[in-house]
Amino acid sequence: MSNTILELIQQYGYLFLYCAFSLGPFGIPIPNEITIITGAILSHSGLINAWLTYFSILTGLLTAMTMFYLAGKLFGIPLKNRIQHKKYYKKAEHILKKKGDMAICIGMFIPVVRYFVPLLIGLSGTHYRKFALITYSTALLWTLLFFTAGTFFGQTILTLLSYLF
Repeated sequence: MSNTILELIQQYGYLFLYCAFSLGPFGIPIPNEITIITGAILSHSGLINAWLTYFSILTGLLTAMTMFYLAGKLFGIPLKNRIQHKKYYKKAEHILKKKGDMAICIGMFIPVVRYFVPLLIGLSGTHYRKFALITYSTALLWTLLFFTAGTFFGQTILTLLSYLF
């Protein structure tokens, strides 16, 4: 996996990492956790710049979360009318109302869910300032955690992930 990501970075530059995170929810089939850990391993080994790698990953993630939030805000009523009777939407909305900000923070650490939490926040009518404060700070924490883990324990983590996927 790291060779493939390195080849893509060499071909497209750090734009690949940005796109992998910002467009990932729309069909790029590389899990964020693997991409960030691989980016950390490659930057730790000196093959790519650590700061540019981290910045590309963080801004890509923030872009994706903001797009989902805006989709919830802009298409809120028609979208909510289409999905409000779905079992998973009702459950997610209930958790968001009951647990509030903590549910948002925890949701950001769960694959796939991290992209739909901002959509739900947008659908709920939450103001952008609150959305940005909670989700951006949680995204910063999430990316720092995984980038640091990838830097120090990357090869071990990738070996464990290879058994899972």
